[in-house]
Amino acid sequence: MMADWLTSAPHRRYNPLTGEWVQVSPQRTQRPWQGQVEDRPPAQLPTYDPQCYLCPGNARAGGARNPDYAHTFVFDNDFPALLPDADPGALDVGGLLMARAERGRCRVVCFSPRHDMTLPDMALDDVGRVIDAWAQETERLGASPLLNHVQIFENNGAMMGASNPHPHSQIWATESLPNEPTKELVTQRDWHTRRGGCLLCDYLALELGPQAGARVVCQNDHFVALVPFWAVWPFETMVIGRRHTGWLPAVAQEPAERAALADILRRLTARYDHLFGVRFPYSMGFHQRPTDGHSHPEWHLHAHFYPPLLRSATVRKFMVGFELLGNPQRDITAEESAARLRALPETRPTTA
Repeated sequence: MMADWLTSAPHRRYNPLTGEWVQVSPQRTQRPWQGQVEDRPPAQLPTYDPQCYLCPGNARAGGARNPDYAHTFVFDNDFPALLPDADPGALDVGGLLMARAERGRCRVVCFSPRHDMTLPDMALDDVGRVIDAWAQETERLGASPLLNHVQIFENNGAMMGASNPHPHSQIWATESLPNEPTKELVTQRDWHTRRGGCLLCDYLALELGPQAGARVVCQNDHFVALVPFWAVWPFETMVIGRRHTGWLPAVAQEPAERAALADILRRLTARYDHLFGVRFPYSMGFHQRPTDGHSHPEWHLHAHFYPPLLRSATVRKFMVGFELLGNPQRDITAEESAARLRALPETRPTTA
C-alpha cells in the first residue's frame, strides 16, 4: 500500500478527520540542528512533596485542603478558565468584531496520591480508576443542559505547560463545541452520510489490513495505538477503539474494554518514556461525541497524543514559519516514527 516515493520525496498527506493537509519532507531528516536546546527534565521525583498543592493532605493554591485520598481525586479547578454562572452577552459589530459569553465547568483529576507516578508507573487497576473518573465526569457534566462538550486532556511535563508535576488531567466542559471537535464532527458526519459507515472504523480496518500495519505501534483485543498517516507531530499517536462507541462511559461499563484501554495507555506511554530515556512530555486528550442530547452515530471515540520532542530529549519541534503561515510540516515520516516506537519495550524504564 505504501508507494516508494512516500519515504523519500516531499509530499502532502490529507487528514480526513480535520479536512487539512500536512507537508512531509523526509529528505530533511539529516539536517543539522543549531537551534534551541531544552533542559532535561528531572530524573526522579519524590513520592510525596509537602509543597505540592495536589498531594494528599496539602493545601491547594486556592486555599482548600486536599483529603488524604488513596486513589483518584477529582475536584473543581481552583482557577477555572470557565464559569457556570458567567453573565450572558454577545457582541457583533458588522460581522467583524464578534464575541459571545461562554459558560462551563473545569475539573481536575489527580491520578494517584503519589507525586512521582505517571500512567506507565501505575498498576492496571489504578489506571482503570482514572478511566472510571473520566467516564463519571463525562456523564455527569454531559447531563447538564448547559454543557455540550466534555474535553478530557492531560498536559504531561513542564515542556507542555504543566504547572505541577503531580500526575493529573483536566476536564473542561463547554457550552459550545470547540474548534477541533467541530472539524471532526463535520468530517465524520459527512463520511457517515455519504458512505453509510464510520470514518474511523473504516480507517482502522485499513490500518489493520493484510498489507498494512506500518503505522501500528501496539494493540490488544479492544484498542489500537498507531501513528496516523497524517500525523503532524514527530511521534504523534492516536488510540482508537475497535468497537464503535462515541464516549468513555460506554467503555467504562464494559470491564474487559476498560481494562484494555488501561493496558494500551500504559504500554504506549511506557514506549514514549523509553524513546529518549526521559519522562516523555505530551498533551493527550479524548475526543468524544458532543453532549448536546443527540445520539451522534457518526462519532467514534478516540484519543490524541501530541508529544513535542523531535530528535532527542532536549530538541523539540516548533510550529513556526511556514507551519504558522501555510500548513504543518514534518520531516520524519509517520511510518518511521511508528517503527521506532514499535521497537521499544512496553514496561516502565527505570532510568526515566
